[in-house]
Amino acid sequence: MKPDDLDPSVPAGAGLVPAWALRVGQPVRETQEAVVDEEPVAIEINGISHAVMLVSPVDLEDFALGFMLTEGLIEGAADLLDVEAEAGADGIVLHVSVTARREADFKTRRRALSGRTGCGLCGVESLDQLALADLDPVPAGPALAVEALTRAMRALAARQPLQRLTGAAHAAAWCRPDGEAVLVREDVGRHNALDKLVGALARAGLAAAGGFVAVTSRASVEMVHKAASAGAPLLAAVSAPTRRAVALADRVGLTLAGFVRAARATIYTPPERLR
Repeated sequence: MKPDDLDPSVPAGAGLVPAWALRVGQPVRETQEAVVDEEPVAIEINGISHAVMLVSPVDLEDFALGFMLTEGLIEGAADLLDVEAEAGADGIVLHVSVTARREADFKTRRRALSGRTGCGLCGVESLDQLALADLDPVPAGPALAVEALTRAMRALAARQPLQRLTGAAHAAAWCRPDGEAVLVREDVGRHNALDKLVGALARAGLAAAGGFVAVTSRASVEMVHKAASAGAPLLAAVSAPTRRAVALADRVGLTLAGFVRAARATIYTPPERLR
């Protein structure tokens, strides 16, 4: 079977590939395994190439909007006029149209960054482009019970079809103060999943400040940056944070919770929002 011969039971964002199962004491067995999709996705802003990332090719409109918001390329959903996906042999191009004002800002930013080198696949071209110093303090947000964090993680685990099938996808959820997971997005990349979630929130007209964000990954500085830029007052991660992520969360007033599992969590910034 070819990898693109999809079984109807396999959700978008994954496919079946031939595989061989090895078990101690048993003969080799031919099988099929579901694997998560990972495609190069280029973002082109008003005809100008900006960045290339490796993304699960689902919820791409959410991804484009969320990426533009968390990277500070637009201020709100109204600044993004259109997103058109063009699939090719080498990947997918997202043709993003923004307002004339945002295009002018984008061109100015590109001129300021010209000549600098970077990874080319991480969504930023240099450390300066993270613009950490420009982050505003996050909103106060609602008071939260510790149980809401663990409830959110349980709800998130139950709403990850790609992860259940492939074991290779991250997820991000926006949750109400009681821990109900309202929106969930998955992706092979943890930051892509969060961008998709931010885009979905903006398209739904929901304010991140009214609840909190839960993610199935470590809390890197990029994850804290994206959550804070979206206005989320709290980020709950199933794994550990980095020291730089803790410092950034503390500076912008974001409550950072790590190791949120079962009936436990570790809070790395002042816990005033938790009761």
